[in-house]
Amino acid sequence: MSDCLVIESVTKTFAHTDAPVKAVDDLSLNIRENEFFTLLGPSGCGKTTLLRLIAGLEKTSTGRILLSGDDITSLPPNRRPVNTVFQNYALFPHMTVAENIGFGLKMLGRPDTEIATAVTDALKTIRLEQLGTRKPGELSGGQQQRVALARALVNRPRVLLLDESLSALDYKLRKDMQIELKRLQRETGVTFVFVTHDQDEALSMSDRIAVMHKGRIAQLGTPQEIYHQPASRFVADFIGICNFVNGGIFGLSETQDVGFRPEDAQLNNRTHKDGDLQAHGRLTHITYHGATTHFQITLSSGEKVTLAPHTAPDLTPDSEITFSVPADRLIRCAP
Repeated sequence: MSDCLVIESVTKTFAHTDAPVKAVDDLSLNIRENEFFTLLGPSGCGKTTLLRLIAGLEKTSTGRILLSGDDITSLPPNRRPVNTVFQNYALFPHMTVAENIGFGLKMLGRPDTEIATAVTDALKTIRLEQLGTRKPGELSGGQQQRVALARALVNRPRVLLLDESLSALDYKLRKDMQIELKRLQRETGVTFVFVTHDQDEALSMSDRIAVMHKGRIAQLGTPQEIYHQPASRFVADFIGICNFVNGGIFGLSETQDVGFRPEDAQLNNRTHKDGDLQAHGRLTHITYHGATTHFQITLSSGEKVTLAPHTAPDLTPDSEITFSVPADRLIRCAP
């Protein structure tokens, strides 16, 4: 698969009263054609700044940005074949849904018949065929999101940039829109670059994820690689829950910390399977989460771990607990 977007040694420095701040620090990245690519990280990690650099809304301090082999580093936003969907959707409230979707094509001077056909097709794609004459204020949040996506996709950009575009939706609608976004990306074949701080969104939708930290990429990989083989403790802690304990807790000779995911643990007071590592502790807290139950265990060392076994036994706080973790599920990564 060929590269669609290439970021070459890009740095973005902002002036500050105390000292210059590097929001993006000598970052290089290749994003493939037809890929759903996610920039994931906490607030202040540089992910939105990088998105704005791709869009042309910020200028690079150093480095280059190439799109399908063309250097777009110095191009203004309106000359870049990319579109952006922002968190607030930025729909025109006085225009109908159809007028909003066709606005970009109208600005490009396309014929009315072409615009009408494109808008009709776009409404079908987002499954809002009957709502073309409504105004944005008459739509739900999810419907407004779809209209914003259709408006951004109708003129077939090479790349669609999405900046925290689901964060304003409630939980269930956000889950529905995650499926919808992935469907739209597959059907249109447009490269999506999605910015979020929500790990669940990133894991559920992405072909690949770049986890960002302090303006750099802490790890780049598939959702499975990022989750099960984190490159650093920062990545392991940021993606889901990860327990880190001294290896001696499991009887290992290594003194460095080892990690494990809560769902990889099995609570038991029975003989463990070959290859499983055992540890002991006291159950201090139980938290019910619907599909899972979290058990907080205090180890003899004073360290606390969270377990979320697939089968949750009937236990009460202050119980003495034995738990096991398969040896091949231990996470060993850089500090």
